[in-house]
Amino acid sequence: MKRILIYIVIIGLGFGCEEKLDIINPNEPSVQYFWQNEEDAVKGVNAVYSTLHKGSISRWMPMLFSTRSDIGQSRSPWTDLANALDKFIQPDYNFGPVAGTWSDNYVGINRANQVLDNVPGIDMDAAKKDEVLGQAYFFRGLFYYHLVTLFGNVPLMLQTTSPDDYPANSSVEEVYNQIISDLEMAVDMLPAQYASPDDLGRVTKGAAHALMAKAYFQLKDYNSALPSLEWLVDGQGGDIYDLTSDYRDNFLITTENNVESVFEWQFAENPNEYTDDDIATPNHNYGTSMAQFTAPVGIGWSDAEARRWVIYEFDELTVDGNRDPRVEASFLFDSTNINGPNETMIYGVSFADRYGDGPDSKRVWVRKFLNDHWKNEEGYRSPNNYRYIRYSDVLLMYAECLNALGRTGEAYAHVDRVRERANLAPLSTAKPGLSQDAFLEQIKHERLLELAGEGHRWNDLMRWGDVGPGLAGNDPAFNNFEVGKHELLPIPQVDLDVNPNLDQNPNW
Repeated sequence: MKRILIYIVIIGLGFGCEEKLDIINPNEPSVQYFWQNEEDAVKGVNAVYSTLHKGSISRWMPMLFSTRSDIGQSRSPWTDLANALDKFIQPDYNFGPVAGTWSDNYVGINRANQVLDNVPGIDMDAAKKDEVLGQAYFFRGLFYYHLVTLFGNVPLMLQTTSPDDYPANSSVEEVYNQIISDLEMAVDMLPAQYASPDDLGRVTKGAAHALMAKAYFQLKDYNSALPSLEWLVDGQGGDIYDLTSDYRDNFLITTENNVESVFEWQFAENPNEYTDDDIATPNHNYGTSMAQFTAPVGIGWSDAEARRWVIYEFDELTVDGNRDPRVEASFLFDSTNINGPNETMIYGVSFADRYGDGPDSKRVWVRKFLNDHWKNEEGYRSPNNYRYIRYSDVLLMYAECLNALGRTGEAYAHVDRVRERANLAPLSTAKPGLSQDAFLEQIKHERLLELAGEGHRWNDLMRWGDVGPGLAGNDPAFNNFEVGKHELLPIPQVDLDVNPNLDQNPNW
């Protein structure tokens, strides 16, 4: 298993600093003497990657995107967490997991800004410089994509921050324009593939195209999304990416960075693992703690899980009369093994022995990104990579895009590829001749089954205009949903307190 290991080598400046210290620590690198050569440029962009290891981004943010949607729930005994993740209740605007998601994305933006501000002046190989800058542009676009889809009218900060910065809100349109501008730069500068195996895991032209398509999708600008999707499927990307033969391979530590991976967050196991807060632990942020916080009760903290209605959506048998294999690959529940709780293993113990017919016997946990395939416990620094964008996602986006542009007949082939990997009948055979509206409804179903629990559901629902109290039939938490408010999270109060130019989101 190979991956690029990312190290923090520069420190990002955040919001809320009110004093400047003029004392230089001789034991720490100084910005004044950094940014001198190609090695510094690479270390600088590596620090941007390291932001993905921060707990708010690698743990809480995926939960916010999935658990706030209709497929997830939280029964966490940490009531404030369950309310914020699931029930649209957050009286504390500084609540750590939400405020941390805001601040850590800005840490990443500032690290990217440092690269973009300093690397152009370094005398180094021109192609390598483009690679470094392209990665920084990609990540700035990525972090703003997270922020705009969660918080809306967020401040644009496009230079290295200083304690004197008090940025005002930017409009959603302005933020998306910046995301697209950054990703256009990334597309131009990034290679389609890297020559050295040491660069495995670095973002590529394909990742930038895929993220740009996602940004245009949230704007419902399908015409503009089309060229990126064409490059990924019909162009050069079609020679690089494909679907794995086994769906489960996308979630195992033994099959990381495979042909289906368009953008994958790299994690590594730390053998000196203690607790998440033990600052003495060497290299403590190499892994992700998401598995520890989402694993079944009795194994992990079980702060987020799936709703049971989702598994019943896998109601179509394969061409040989079996259950859709994605059920077993995606969820842990009483019938992960179709033969039932006595045959379903939960980290080395049968479901029946672990939960019996007690209060936990009907719970459903997302299996993707857990480690039950190689050990019978979880920990705070899982090495299991987060497959942020898979090629099946791209294919379903391409089909949705073509359908939106009135080219439904052409869209079928891309859905067929995804279904056939799951051994389902091709959609072109099962449901030929669907209208544009009916095909979109089918796409909604296909994306639910293929991508459940991977962090795309919230943005999908928002794009389709489906977020609101109408989801309460599947998710009772949506009875609390207030239209015009809960589409966005609250901006942290601590930032409002120190920045007079920043306004809170509507109705918070």
